[in-house]
Amino acid sequence: MEELEMSQLTVEVDDMKHVKQTAKVIEGLLEQFHSQKDTSITIPLDLLEKAEQAQRLFTLVLGAIASVSLVVGGIGIMNIMLATVTERTREIGIRMAVGAKRRDIAWQFLVETMSLSGAGGLMGVALGIACSGLVTRVFTFPTIIRPWSPMMAFGVSLAVGLVFGTYPAIRAASLDPIEALRYE
Repeated sequence: MEELEMSQLTVEVDDMKHVKQTAKVIEGLLEQFHSQKDTSITIPLDLLEKAEQAQRLFTLVLGAIASVSLVVGGIGIMNIMLATVTERTREIGIRMAVGAKRRDIAWQFLVETMSLSGAGGLMGVALGIACSGLVTRVFTFPTIIRPWSPMMAFGVSLAVGLVFGTYPAIRAASLDPIEALRYE
């Protein structure tokens, strides 16, 4: 009996749906004719599936981190606007005394919140584009920014401002004008 030593065997399959079946057949043949357990079968399709699974997990983790960051940023915006409402209580009272409606006061604070979050969104988009350009230059790793991506990021920042700015705006609009005028 002649011995044959191989370090690698490459098998090509005619159709993708036969890849796993073929691997099982080869594994069965190896077990039948080779008693030692010193072989392994690597299926590129399995490697691709594992890479896709890792990518999905990575995307999920990044999404969770981004969500937490958005909530923290939103709470920061809300606290800033609540402090602004407190600082400007007398001004709100004066505006209400000269005829401003609650709706006008609420809109004023919502516009201020949206301006604040919009400015932050623009800075974030600019920083993201600059960082991707830096990654491309430094690491010679091409980064791709889809046209919808910066627009979506800016839209999300505006949405966070709207959601977290609503409570301070309502609070400002619901101040009693007489109490607001007395506030020092």
